[in-house]
Amino acid sequence: MYKVALLMNNSSLKMASLLFLGLMLIFILPCSRGFTDPRDVFAINGFYVNMGFPLLPGWRIGGDPCLEGWQGVECVNSNITAIILNGANLMGQLTESLGVFVSIITLDLSNNHISGTIPENLPVTLRRFFLSANNFTGPIPSSLSTLTLLTDMAVNDNLLEGDLPDVFQPLAGLVNLDISSNNLSGQLPPSMGNLSSLSTLHVQNNHLSGMLNVLQDLPLENLNIENNLFSGPIPPKLLTIPDFKKDGNPFNTTISPSPAPILPSPASASPPFPVVGAPVPSAGIIANSIPYGKSDRKKATMVVIYAAIAVASVIISVLMITICISKSRKKQKDEEIPVMHKGKGQEKMNVSMHNANLNMLSVGQKDKPEKQKEHEIDMARTNVIMMPPLAEKIIVEPIVPPEKIPSSASQNLNSQSISSFSVSFLQQYTHSFAEENLISKDKLTKVYLAEFPDGKLLTVTKLETANLKIPTDEFLELVLRTSLLRHPNILELVGYCMEYEQRLLVYNYFSTRTLHDILHSKDDFKKKLSWNARVDITLGAARALEYLHEGCRPPVIHQNFDSAKILLDDRCSVRVSQCGFASLILSNSMGQIHELPNYETPEVNDIGSYTDKSDVYSFGVVMLELLTGRKPYESSRPREQRYLVRWASSQLYDINALSRIVDPSIDGKLPMKSLSRFADIISRCVQQQPEFRPPMSEVVQDLTRMIEDARSMQT
Repeated sequence: MYKVALLMNNSSLKMASLLFLGLMLIFILPCSRGFTDPRDVFAINGFYVNMGFPLLPGWRIGGDPCLEGWQGVECVNSNITAIILNGANLMGQLTESLGVFVSIITLDLSNNHISGTIPENLPVTLRRFFLSANNFTGPIPSSLSTLTLLTDMAVNDNLLEGDLPDVFQPLAGLVNLDISSNNLSGQLPPSMGNLSSLSTLHVQNNHLSGMLNVLQDLPLENLNIENNLFSGPIPPKLLTIPDFKKDGNPFNTTISPSPAPILPSPASASPPFPVVGAPVPSAGIIANSIPYGKSDRKKATMVVIYAAIAVASVIISVLMITICISKSRKKQKDEEIPVMHKGKGQEKMNVSMHNANLNMLSVGQKDKPEKQKEHEIDMARTNVIMMPPLAEKIIVEPIVPPEKIPSSASQNLNSQSISSFSVSFLQQYTHSFAEENLISKDKLTKVYLAEFPDGKLLTVTKLETANLKIPTDEFLELVLRTSLLRHPNILELVGYCMEYEQRLLVYNYFSTRTLHDILHSKDDFKKKLSWNARVDITLGAARALEYLHEGCRPPVIHQNFDSAKILLDDRCSVRVSQCGFASLILSNSMGQIHELPNYETPEVNDIGSYTDKSDVYSFGVVMLELLTGRKPYESSRPREQRYLVRWASSQLYDINALSRIVDPSIDGKLPMKSLSRFADIISRCVQQQPEFRPPMSEVVQDLTRMIEDARSMQT
């Protein structure tokens, strides 16, 4: 009976809240003739009331969030697309009014004190949904199945309980899911097997049971199931996951039914999480834990609650009427002022903008408010709000009108697993693109290191000023081409950003050290470059170019290959950078692109013609650097030795001369046969006529045979 009464009380409170919000809507809509969509105004005002009117800069009842720049609110045109209030000390409960938002994409309310249940009525446009580290109780809502655009969800570190709903089948785009550190029980539902994009799953510190077979065919890269009640054998496929944590489960080697929940004995200490099946004491239940027989006291309590709501409604109604009158007077004055004006205080507005639901919004229209033009990004002044952990992969929807993207580019890009980042997010983790985070720069790009709190590293390539004018469709074509490049020796693109006319490419971090740095600096690392290490580096770079020329359809010409584009880690593993940048080079009007002279072939210098044989020539120059330790051009040397190719070419077939031009820093006795074959490959690569240069597949084949022969001689 007590539970029935409690449900009735909760239902009554919800009805009273909805009645209160209805009264608000009656007064807000007539005087909300501002810039923001009235439905979003109603929804965010309901949220503001339910949070207890928190002291957030810019927030006020009946205000205009998009025009006034409320802290933590992000807009595209007149629609709210994100609310990010991570660690804002919010208290209160979420209600069904949350579902009124028409275009919201990101909702991040992590690290607050919000209680109650997660509402059933959620905005169907959500893609990123973060409620971590709050006091939410009850089950995960079954309405989760309506969030078909969802890519990232984190509800960890709450008091959620009950079985996981079997609602995951429509969520094929979900990439990251964290439900850890709750009181969830039962087995993993069968529909989880349909999460075909899931790469990260955290369910640790719950009371989940049964077997893990439902997960075995998912593309997981990070799986944490620690401290649950999972049983049965672990599917072999799960053991191949790079980051798999499974301790604290009663696994066995035979398939058996899921064990019954393990209940502690009365003498045992309370477990860190509530016992499976036991009710979780919440603040509301403790406060109302009065025997059902005392009905008079309950009725009195409800009367007080209703009276308080009624009084608050009257007060707020009076305030809103006053606001409407003052707005009306202000608008009468403003009628004499041109509509396209800049509002005060808008410089402080957070300019982070996430992917918009472009079927609902029209981005880039000519009649947008002047306020939007202020977002020609100012890196030094852009506000930064803490974001949830970075998603490894997000299904991309380009943040430009679909009609402006070539249909093939739009469709293909949407099918790639790649992240779309906001400028503020990248700015935050590069320390506003600070000089100390600058890794390298050349005429095309600047490369910054992005450091995340969890230790993850990315590199952000910022296209230089001349390339910022590259049209949107061309940039998306560049992103598409580069995202398709997958090879062990090519730096992997994981995301991009094109907000506010910026052009940023985000890569997995590999190393800050380049072959050029090692060969031509006083770094002690150069001394570690043995002859074998140099040959291995050559082979790795050759395989990257071979893949670009012959493994891609259509072939990809690097056009900017030099020793500064070869990244090396401590084990001398190779990653080639700036692959797929050919369109930037073709559209670049700065003349010579190579920061380091003398990599470009004679035909490029003469008529500007690039082919795969141009890359072969540049590769031959890099081989000469590895052989001699010299730069392609050194003005400090005697005139006849300044140009490396010209000076070294005549000595490559003379064994005595060859031994004299070898880098003196190479330790040990060199194998003359390998040295001679290495020189022969160089000679063919730097031929003046492109038709005489070998294809990269032939170069790879020759290098491989050279290495195999050298090893067989050693054994």
